[in-house]
Amino acid sequence: MFRNVAELVELAETRQVKIAEVMIQQEMEVTGRTREEVIQFMDRNLTVMEEAIERGLKGVKSHSGLTGGDAVLLQEYIKKGKSLSGEVLLDGVSKAVATNEVNAAMGTICATPTAGSAGVVPGTLFAVKEKLNPSRQEMIEFLFTSGAFGFVVANNASISGAAGGCQAEVGSASGMAAAAIVEMAGGTPSQCAEAMAITLKNMLGLVCDPVAGLVEVPCVKRNAMGAANAMVAADMALAGIKSRIPCDEVIDAMYKIGQTMPVALRETAQGGLAATPTARELEAKIFGISLEKK
Repeated sequence: MFRNVAELVELAETRQVKIAEVMIQQEMEVTGRTREEVIQFMDRNLTVMEEAIERGLKGVKSHSGLTGGDAVLLQEYIKKGKSLSGEVLLDGVSKAVATNEVNAAMGTICATPTAGSAGVVPGTLFAVKEKLNPSRQEMIEFLFTSGAFGFVVANNASISGAAGGCQAEVGSASGMAAAAIVEMAGGTPSQCAEAMAITLKNMLGLVCDPVAGLVEVPCVKRNAMGAANAMVAADMALAGIKSRIPCDEVIDAMYKIGQTMPVALRETAQGGLAATPTARELEAKIFGISLEKK
């Protein structure tokens, strides 16, 4: 039905429907499921996301001890009313962190598009929910819209940290979220594409360097920044700001950057933050490894 963002936007504009509707129709065509079945499946994903956020906001700790509790700290900070960034943005950041803390604690999450980047889409969704008051159906549509852009990235570039660095994971998730926020806020299909492009441009070159090889540090905080990036980019697109580089070209650039990225910076824990002295000490402590032997 569509292979790239340009075709996705054209379909939505020609049919005068939301991008979410284009994605729903594509899912029906590809899977052979009825409309009701496709929507019910996404509704279950939405429930998983909501439950993960609720669990994370109660406070969780990972088995390694590297992450946990930061979502709670942010919520407590928001309640003091002294935040500089604004409550909606920080709420999105907190809920993104909550989701990834649950992932690190071996809880159930919904990969969007991966487990390591699972916080951005639900985090922003449940934050803007407080502002826009969407119906359950509109929240489900948010996920279909983000999925449409994720579909394009997965088929034209990569959503894998091992293949393309963290730009391919958190970068893609952030672009997906930005596009979906725009649509939920009443933006046009073209504005959704602009938001995706603006977001992804600002995450190009982001490496994947998990400390001790675990999806915790810096992964959790990268989801936080990815959520913030998505929300700011959505506002920019809604304001009428455009990306000078078309969305599909940004996605292609991301793919090419990932292809040239050193293996040490693609989820191998051999470079970047994972290779710092502190990271190596943490790794040795977690796995009981002698630093001399290593």
